[in-house]
Amino acid sequence: MNYTSVGRTGIKVSELCFGAMSFGGDADEEMAKALYNRCLEAGINFFDTADMYSHGRSEEILGKLMKGQREELVITSKVFFPTSKNPKVNDRGLSRKHILKSIDASLKRLDTDYIDFYILHYFDPTTDIELTLRTLDDLQKQGKILYSGVSNWAAWQIMDALGISERELLSRFEIMEPLYNLAKRQSEVELLPLAEAKNIGVIPYSPLGAGLLTGKYGSAKQPDSGRLVDSELNRLRYQNDLELADRFAAFANKLGVSPATLAVAWAKSHPAVTAPIIGARNLVQLEDSLAATDFEMTPDLRAEVSSLALAPEPATGRSEEKTLGQFGVWQK
Repeated sequence: MNYTSVGRTGIKVSELCFGAMSFGGDADEEMAKALYNRCLEAGINFFDTADMYSHGRSEEILGKLMKGQREELVITSKVFFPTSKNPKVNDRGLSRKHILKSIDASLKRLDTDYIDFYILHYFDPTTDIELTLRTLDDLQKQGKILYSGVSNWAAWQIMDALGISERELLSRFEIMEPLYNLAKRQSEVELLPLAEAKNIGVIPYSPLGAGLLTGKYGSAKQPDSGRLVDSELNRLRYQNDLELADRFAAFANKLGVSPATLAVAWAKSHPAVTAPIIGARNLVQLEDSLAATDFEMTPDLRAEVSSLALAPEPATGRSEEKTLGQFGVWQK
């Protein structure tokens, strides 16, 4: 296992991050312990969770598992969504009221004094960004968090926040957690270039596309269960990508590698990526993702894999630049 720094923070993390979303849900406590121990054995020191996962059970289980090892690990958690099955009106969003309540609850469930990276799980259009940033800055000064970050924010929203942080001398975002896989490459347009330009760590989630890129799904493969079957959110997100799943599985088979291994290795190989978040319901699934650390993804191979899917359009809409290069027409 190799280790790398998260952005400019100097914090060293493993090249893979384990996402504990399954803890307390698809993985009971016994399986969660087995997954956690296998991650430690593989050299992973980086774990991602959120207060909403399994209504707080993910944090509770991770807190039990990391007892006595806390200082060896780097932990993220998130805030925005309700954790209760019957939320009250202020049990969501990025208001100071909700964040202060949520951080104390997360610290208690995780049984720790601090969270390394506290991530805003979604953008809140009802709360002024500066008020949210001031709350995060206070949490950092109190030692409850080391750094803050964002997930599921647009690039303009992040840049707005970075500008406010600089102007008001507030702590800034040091990590982002975007959706990124071969089927969903929108992050390549603005988010990943932004991360490189501002030296922000990137831990993309869903490198397997909710199972789409594991070989389990395809235009002629419709299993009875799985995340693309059981989750309406994922079914809608990837409903037009089944032919890509076919092409990708065939390419992986030609290479003699598990599709899951290839998918994680591809996401990991983007120069802006710090550590993709891998998840698993069982040890068999985990092993395929862990194997990505030993898979050599050369620039040529990455280009071949990338060609299996349509690249996103440039932010400017100047699609011809993908072929001609910037100013290519004018140079002729």
